[in-house]
Amino acid sequence: MRDQFMTALKEAMKAGDKARVGAIRLIQSAIKDKDIEARGLGKGEASAEEILGLLQKMIKQRQESASIYRANARPELADVEEGEIAVIASFMPKQLDEAETKAAIAAAITETGAAGMKDMGKVIALLKERFAGQMDFGKASGLVKAALST
Repeated sequence: MRDQFMTALKEAMKAGDKARVGAIRLIQSAIKDKDIEARGLGKGEASAEEILGLLQKMIKQRQESASIYRANARPELADVEEGEIAVIASFMPKQLDEAETKAAIAAAITETGAAGMKDMGKVIALLKERFAGQMDFGKASGLVKAALST
């Protein structure tokens, strides 16, 4: 993934796309921060799953910022945030739609043998392992909770 970011940065610089260059540099900076944090904990570089989680977090932060800017009549700032979201999302794997998410949750519940709410952690852990970067776990946890409570 790191090579993908470097290649995209070079292409954006050659194309003169300042907004894309800035967004990719933000991603690289966040990854470097994550690597430094991991080294402090005695680990190596951030894994691909950790990078995908980081990208999801960056998207969520920008979505929140954009909604705040829109609510406070600052559409120009919201547009900048939404532009960054588009660039970050271009590096993410295809997101599962709701039907695919429900099917993955049903399969995870069956595979873990989850019987009730006490097994929710096992199901979420399996989903995170298999679908990192492809699923919104905020929404998925609600779906898992609903599936386990029936």
